[in-house]
Amino acid sequence: MGPDRPLSGAGRRQELLLTTGDVTEIRPAIDAALVRRLVDTQFPQWARLPLRRLDPAGSDHVIHRLGEELSVRLPRHAWAMGQAGKEAEWLPRLAPHLPLAVPVPVGVGRPAFGYPWTWAVSRWLDGEVATVEELADSRRAATDLAAFLTALRRCDPGDLREPTARDDLILPPLAARDRATRAAIARLDGVFDAAALTALWEAALDAPAWDGPPVWFHGDFHTGNLLTVDGRLSAVIDFGGLGLGDPACDLMIAFTLLSPPTRAEFRAALGVDDATWLRGRGWALTTGLSAYTAHAATDARVAAQTTRQITQALIG
Repeated sequence: MGPDRPLSGAGRRQELLLTTGDVTEIRPAIDAALVRRLVDTQFPQWARLPLRRLDPAGSDHVIHRLGEELSVRLPRHAWAMGQAGKEAEWLPRLAPHLPLAVPVPVGVGRPAFGYPWTWAVSRWLDGEVATVEELADSRRAATDLAAFLTALRRCDPGDLREPTARDDLILPPLAARDRATRAAIARLDGVFDAAALTALWEAALDAPAWDGPPVWFHGDFHTGNLLTVDGRLSAVIDFGGLGLGDPACDLMIAFTLLSPPTRAEFRAALGVDDATWLRGRGWALTTGLSAYTAHAATDARVAAQTTRQITQALIG
């Protein structure tokens, strides 16, 4: 990976991040002046509200608090560029049916001043990011998580019972991650038990496919996207992966947050069959390996979180 360097061209607030091979990703340089200018020109009703950057923010967005009641989220990467529109379209329809709070979009910003993607203004949600230390052994958290996913799955897909009509709501199957997952297993042999990881991965790939109707799933259901107030789950955020299909991907929360006893409570409350549970373990494994290989060398927090996720997926 090479160093970031500015692109040429007047007024272009962008940087290049050189990645592996010949792939180059454009990453906007998002500073407070840019965010202020975007807000003031596109939402002048909020021009006098103070801006305060949250640090650390999420890995996919730069987040600023706007006054006391709003937040501004600008994607850092191209893969998150559709989230503002997706949340504005679907969350108002889903929110009334869900037992935990979700973001309330109040505006979608346009690309401007060299910033290339749409961005979002939402209501501020109070709370602290959920942690293993706080909730791993909480039976209430396990049942609250199951209740949220149950309610989400029961939401009517309306005219989208055939989700192929909307590419942004489709999650590629586990098999699409086979090559990258096997490469990660080989790379991390010695850090983890490669034989055990391979056995779990192959079992997940061989598990019977989802044969029910397509249901809503969150798509990125892990601790960083859960908020708590007074030690209890209060909100679910970051619906960029929202889609319709096999809900097994959302089972990763059982391995990122819960302990074996509370994981059993979660599974029983959600009513998960063996095949779906096995596919869920596969999702926890592949996403954990991906994050570990990308960030563990430079981020001790991510290293600890993903090590736990991988080892808990092996436990089952």
